[in-house]
Amino acid sequence: MRIAITSTGKDLEADIDPRFGRAAHFVIVNAETMEFEAVENTQNLNLAQGAGIQAGKTIIDNHVDILITGHCGPKAFKVLQAAGVKIMTGAKGRVADAVAQYKNGELEVSPEADVEGHWV
Repeated sequence: MRIAITSTGKDLEADIDPRFGRAAHFVIVNAETMEFEAVENTQNLNLAQGAGIQAGKTIIDNHVDILITGHCGPKAFKVLQAAGVKIMTGAKGRVADAVAQYKNGELEVSPEADVEGHWV
């Protein structure tokens, strides 16, 4: 199982970035082994619009099963959901905390986007 967490940095100790489309990085973690890789999202940071859709494509291209983030807008949510990615919003703390919360069953799959488009 591959879990992507929006992050301000490139490792498990980095803080969760509350934004999805404009997150600095995605830390992708193997939930069983805790091996991870960081994927940059810098190409989307300054887009006038469409950052969430482009970030969604990055998640899909990296074969992620679950996305953990602070917030996810409607367009990105639809792209991710159509690809079968489960989205969990409301995460806080560090990347490692989010993985632990997932493993402990403390996070729930979001039924819909939790912010309007163009949330900054």
